[in-house]
Amino acid sequence: MSEKVLTPIEIGLTAAIVAIEGNEPVILTSSSGGDGKLAGLPFGPFDAVRHRTFEIGLRAWVEEQAGLRLGYVEQLYTFGDRGRHTQPGDTDVHVASIGYLALTRAADNAARAAGATFEPWYRFFPWEDWREARPGIIERDILPELMRWADQTEQPDTARALGRKDRVRLYFGTEGAHWDEERVLDRYELLYEAGLVEEARRDGRPAALMRKSIPSLGVSMRFDHRRILATAMGRLRAKLKYRPVVFELLPGEFTLTDLQRTVEAISGRHLHKQNFRRLVEAAALVEPTGVMSTQTGGRPAALFRFRREVLQERPAPGLRVRARR
Repeated sequence: MSEKVLTPIEIGLTAAIVAIEGNEPVILTSSSGGDGKLAGLPFGPFDAVRHRTFEIGLRAWVEEQAGLRLGYVEQLYTFGDRGRHTQPGDTDVHVASIGYLALTRAADNAARAAGATFEPWYRFFPWEDWREARPGIIERDILPELMRWADQTEQPDTARALGRKDRVRLYFGTEGAHWDEERVLDRYELLYEAGLVEEARRDGRPAALMRKSIPSLGVSMRFDHRRILATAMGRLRAKLKYRPVVFELLPGEFTLTDLQRTVEAISGRHLHKQNFRRLVEAAALVEPTGVMSTQTGGRPAALFRFRREVLQERPAPGLRVRARR
């Protein structure tokens, strides 16, 4: 009887580090690594000797490698699918990566490692930015391909509660369905399943290999880093509504316009100005500083700060915003 060879497993920490630059949500990426020029999320091994917890380890190597001090940090999920770093038959280390969402205000001043840069997250997910209008890429490039793929199946998929056409309708807001900005991962996974993103071809998925070409749907990333980023985006969009995490991305003092644009940037939705201000007032999340800003390019605007007392006043202090369209 032959002896079974066990593949060693290493625990890594992968971080979607989000900041705001010029009213745009940006993430820290690195072009270094085994996939040539593909950008990826920052990654570091967990050192169980040096660090008592995963989060302590994450904060330590991000500060060492990128010069960034993280604010809010939240664990997302453990990503360990075959094909990330190893292939069937490999005896090298297989990496199970614990994904994190992390927020910082230091995008402009980070002492970044070689090859590291902040990039707009809508480069990777252009169909998620609805601030101006429904993105043209949805009608032009995504829906025709998804509907052709959905029409190919004759037998219902009994392993799923929803069929292909139902998932297209619900996730992409067709046929009168509501566009849910939190379902970033669902939309990406559907595109991956249909073989419409480069990662699916790279992973050898049949739907992608059957295609003569893969449409250009955003910038691909190393391994499954775009999946991790989609998870982080959806989590942050949801978190805005019941936790005051948005203030981790703003300076200590800000205008209400700054606050609105930051919420819009993260959610990818345009918000009605007066409704948003009434919501902020009702939520009692901010208080005036008594100082006016002259950096607005127009009339001076009042500066506000986060009112920390709200954390003791109620359990879910967030901004339950509703999109204008």
